[in-house]
Amino acid sequence: MKRFLKSLLAKYILIILIALFLFQAAYITIVIVFFNLMGDPDSPGNGQESYDEIEENWHQEASQIISEDTIAHVFEEWQEVYPNASMFWVDGDGVLNLQSNLQENLPDEWNVTYTAQFLKNHYDEDPFTVVAFVGGHEEEGFIVFQLPRDMLKSEGQRLNEEYGWTIVILTIGVVFLFIFLSLWFFRGIRKRLVHLQEAMEIRDTDGLPILIEEKKQDEIGDLEKSFNRMVQELRESREREQEEEQLRKELIANLSHDLRTPLTKINAQAYTLQKMDLPTEAKRSLKLTSTSIEDVDRLIENLMSYTLLMASKYRKDLKEINIIRFLRQYLAAWYPVFEKEEFEVDIDIEAFEQNKWEIDPLWFSRILDNLLQNVLRHATDGKYIAVWTESTEHYDAIVVTDKGKGMQVDTEQKGAGIGLSIVDMMVKGMHLDWEIDSTEKGTTIKIIRMKRAGN
Repeated sequence: MKRFLKSLLAKYILIILIALFLFQAAYITIVIVFFNLMGDPDSPGNGQESYDEIEENWHQEASQIISEDTIAHVFEEWQEVYPNASMFWVDGDGVLNLQSNLQENLPDEWNVTYTAQFLKNHYDEDPFTVVAFVGGHEEEGFIVFQLPRDMLKSEGQRLNEEYGWTIVILTIGVVFLFIFLSLWFFRGIRKRLVHLQEAMEIRDTDGLPILIEEKKQDEIGDLEKSFNRMVQELRESREREQEEEQLRKELIANLSHDLRTPLTKINAQAYTLQKMDLPTEAKRSLKLTSTSIEDVDRLIENLMSYTLLMASKYRKDLKEINIIRFLRQYLAAWYPVFEKEEFEVDIDIEAFEQNKWEIDPLWFSRILDNLLQNVLRHATDGKYIAVWTESTEHYDAIVVTDKGKGMQVDTEQKGAGIGLSIVDMMVKGMHLDWEIDSTEKGTTIKIIRMKRAGN
């Protein structure tokens, strides 16, 4: 239960309940003001009478008048109840006689026409006007009572006029308060989620995300805890991986060193035996043994190079050299090797538009060594090797091809064996690229230098 009360769901439910309470309070206020206080729109406040009651009482007072003094007494009594009222008496001869608090200019003498016009103009208008005959007979004239209609407004009408907009603004304020609280609530959620997203994108020096501060114990807080736990597990995994990698490198280095010592001794013994007068079959076996020893020694050397490259400890010295001149000199050293193995050698080295390549000569020699050794190892059946240069609009390339049975290429490094893995790392380490296409009809490898804009 305590965990639920700290959750985002509980907070949002609280906002909904507050909003419902405020809506109900506003609704009840409106009902009280506009229904209980307003009442009958014709019912005046402050203990005063309604329109119908005033009219009825005025006629009753007029019917009981018997003299001029009575009229004056009626005016005085009504003036006390209605201080803002106007009253006057027009006698039977059409003369304006008694008057009290008169608000408009009236003629002293009234004829039938003016009387009719007066009644017409004041019928159901403001001020509220009541005309009654004195003593109930036309011969005695009539008395008139006038009262501004504002004086007869009910309490509800006055409140409506004075506070109507206040109620509307209050209701609108409640709505906007709910909207504000909702936006504030979701803004806080969004801010925390954006912060979490930014933290996920930030990387520490080891390339892993950084830990984030756990602020609240709610759903997002649980997500932050899970994220921190994941980061911690990644760090522990990285540490274990680095320890295992270091152990593997040390093992390979020690094993390579331990193997090369006995191989050197075996090779020396084989060389000594080859000088002796031995049967032809024994000499052939010694030659195969020497070749195998050289292959193992080369494999160990590749293994050492691969380990150094993986540890970023293989020295690289980039220089700007003429790649065409370098390639021709290098292939000249390899030509006798292929000629001895009875390979058909086809070399076509043409200059590029830009012959200067920024490479490490030792690295590039090692790349070509591995490629050409693979041809000797895997393409002896085809007895053919070709090396040429290729230039397009986008790149310059050095192409090596053979007619062997091909290699099975299933890895992302586009090669089978540690030698091609070394080629891949060295090529990319010099900011070059390469492609390999191996089929049953032969293998073609391209070392590519992309052209820059303006080259």
